[in-house]
Amino acid sequence: MRMFLDILLIITSVLLVLLVLLHRAKGGGLSSLFGGGVQSSLSGSTVVEKNLDRLTIFVGAIWFISILGIGLEIKFA
Repeated sequence: MRMFLDILLIITSVLLVLLVLLHRAKGGGLSSLFGGGVQSSLSGSTVVEKNLDRLTIFVGAIWFISILGIGLEIKFA
């Protein structure tokens, strides 16, 4: 179980870094290269940016849960 959580933590850490780097900064980001450059007239952010936000939150939650799992395993092992 510990090996699984360690591997999960490494994978989610790398994914989290990449996803954060894809977010648009004030001057635009890497997400504009993948179709995020088209602005919607109804909202301030694009569909790509919203999906990127959701994916980042999901990966961050998995990252947090894996850290809690490792901590609990260390405490009770």
